[in-house]
This record gives sequence, structure tokens and C-alpha cells, in this order.
Amino acid sequence: MRAVVQRVAHARVDVGEERVAEMPSGLLALVGVAHDDGDAQAAWLADKLVHLRIFGDSDGRMNRSLLDVGGTLGVVSQFTLLGDARRGRRPSFAEAAEPAHAEARVAHVVSIARELGAPVVTGRFGAHMRVELSNDGPVTLVIDTPT
Repeated sequence: MRAVVQRVAHARVDVGEERVAEMPSGLLALVGVAHDDGDAQAAWLADKLVHLRIFGDSDGRMNRSLLDVGGTLGVVSQFTLLGDARRGRRPSFAEAAEPAHAEARVAHVVSIARELGAPVVTGRFGAHMRVELSNDGPVTLVIDTPT
């Protein structure tokens, strides 16, 4: 799995004219699932997201986690993160999981994050979404799960 994680002051997700998610400060994770990813990778990613220390402490150092600051986790599925654009002009999505497999893995990330105590909001799987966010810092990381 691959995630692009941004520390945000706020974020929201719209599908058409419907607002499907809105969150205050926390982390917004755009998540891509590879065809060989399983529940172990999803659980690893969920644990990483809720415990990643990228929020400032009293000294301004990145030393606090999402749980420490009471932040919200936003999870939005994004298969294009698995796109390979090294050759040609059109990306290949050969490594991206089939939709049913990807949806189940993203749901597992959400489930584990909630079990760990994080409030979680989500986009709508497979929908054309508009994601608006205010990147705080800016802080942006790319996280790949171990295989």
C-alpha cells in the first residue's frame, strides 16, 4: 500500500454536490492499494497513521501523534498512487488492485484506525471526488508499507 499523508488544518470531500466528509485538524491520507496487499499491510498502515509523530509539541518539535493531539484521520482511496509514469506518456496502473480487493483493504485501514481510537472520516470508494484541504506546515509524507 502507498499513502500520501498530509497534516491538515481542515479538509473536506465532495461527490457531486454532496459533502461526504468534513474534518477538523488531523491527517488526510490518500491511499493506494496494490494487487498483492493484504490485511497485514492495511493494519500496518493504520497503526502507522495514528501513531506517526508529526504534530508539534510544546517546543514546536514533531513529537506528537494524531492520538496525542486528538486529531481526525481522513482516508480517501486513490488508485492513481500506484500509477507508473516512468515510461511513455500515459501511466500504467498494472500494480493497482482490482476495485473489490482495494475497497476491502481501505475499509480494513479505517476499521483498525477506529479500533486504535482515532476518529475517521472517509471519501466514497470509486467515486469522482473533490478533495479540499489546508495543508498545515506544509507537512506531507509518502508512506509505503513493507511487503
